[in-house]
Amino acid sequence: AMQKKVEAEGEKEKELYEKFMCYCKTGGSDLSASISAAEAKVPAVSSDIEASEAKLAQTKEDLKQAQTDRVAAKESMDEATAIRQKEAAAFAAEKAEADTNIGALKKAITALEKGMAGGFLQTDTAQVLRRMVQGKQDMIDMDRQEILAFLAGTQQSVDGYAPSSGEITGILKEMQDTMEKGLAEATAEEEASIKSYKEMMSAKSKEVEALGAAIEAKTTQIGELGVSIVQMKEDLTDTQAALLADQKFLKGLEESCATKTAEWEERSKTRAEELVALADTIKVLNDDDALDLFKKTLPSASSSFVQLASGASKQRSRAMDVLVKARAAAPKSQHAALDLLMLTLAGKKSLNQGGFEKVIKMVDDMIGVLKTEQRDDDDKKEYCAEQFDTTDDQKKTLQRSISDEESAIATAKEAIATLTEEIAALENGIKALDKSVAEATEQRQQENMEYKELMTANTAAKELLKFAKNRLQKFYNPKLHKSVPKQELSAEGRIEASM
Repeated sequence: AMQKKVEAEGEKEKELYEKFMCYCKTGGSDLSASISAAEAKVPAVSSDIEASEAKLAQTKEDLKQAQTDRVAAKESMDEATAIRQKEAAAFAAEKAEADTNIGALKKAITALEKGMAGGFLQTDTAQVLRRMVQGKQDMIDMDRQEILAFLAGTQQSVDGYAPSSGEITGILKEMQDTMEKGLAEATAEEEASIKSYKEMMSAKSKEVEALGAAIEAKTTQIGELGVSIVQMKEDLTDTQAALLADQKFLKGLEESCATKTAEWEERSKTRAEELVALADTIKVLNDDDALDLFKKTLPSASSSFVQLASGASKQRSRAMDVLVKARAAAPKSQHAALDLLMLTLAGKKSLNQGGFEKVIKMVDDMIGVLKTEQRDDDDKKEYCAEQFDTTDDQKKTLQRSISDEESAIATAKEAIATLTEEIAALENGIKALDKSVAEATEQRQQENMEYKELMTANTAAKELLKFAKNRLQKFYNPKLHKSVPKQELSAEGRIEASM
């Protein structure tokens, strides 16, 4: 029964050992795969963090530039508005003055044509006309004198010439035409300025709106990048910690598996030797000679004592030989127990005092020790089961992390596509704005050039008419003729005159 019990315990322990080694194999493989994945993930996440930080810095610079451009565009709009207001005020003043002067000229012309010049001279309009004539810088002095003489009611200029009402009317109509033409030109220029201002304000408003949208988008992008960087850093920290934990656990598992293998080999060897010892002991006790000897010793106490002593000595000797062989093959951890068995068998009083009972008791004690070891193995099995659960939890955590990373990648791709479209729209808007600004600038320069040419031509025509009129006065009315002072020619002038 004892031999079968030891064999059963050996089979059970073998089953537990095989399960533990299966765990060593599968657990070690899973841990190795997890460690490889973490080692590949750490540099990848570090690279992603560096790229995201660089992109965050660039986005902040772009945001700062967009804010600066928006402020500059608003300042440009404010400056253009101020200039437009000044131009509008100047035009309003000019138009009011021109309307007043033209109205005075119309009244004067009407009065002269109806022969009511005397009544007109008593009105406030005549005073307005007088101030206008006195302040008009581009008027021929002779015409000014004639008009002033008419307004003064003398009908005669300083030099005694008395112009006719028709001549006065002609001068006034010429002044009216000139002023109406100037007012029309000023009005057209004002309308062109208003149109240019509206176009510029529309373009700048679109630019400010586009920059505002860009600022909002980049601000959102900066926030998302900041959150993403924090999450990636946390993921990197978690991955590194999990990697260290897995490496440490794998190392401990390898050491534990190696130790368990060594212990199993040692225990298997010891158990085999133990079974051999038990088999030999049983064989000795069940031998026919031993049974005959036991039967012969039963009739009398004295004879049985001598025969028992003789048979017991033989059995003790054979058991001692078996224990010696078992000790030689047993590990050091079992030497103490075997030595104690041998010491018990070798004692002088072992036969009389029940030496084999002590041996059986010691065997039972050894069985108790084996049971204790079995409980330890059961505890280790429970520990292994807990480790299985822990590893499964880690696996699920890693799977969730992979899912989160895939979601983050999809979100990042969508953000990249959106930003690409926004950048393309902004670039197209900027190109269109640059084109419109260039066209407006070219048009304005051309208008300015035409205006300068017109003013130069008008001035030259006025001087030519003044010269022609003065020349006719020399013939028809010498008194009104004005001698033109002779100008000394420059060197270039003299060369041109000689040519």
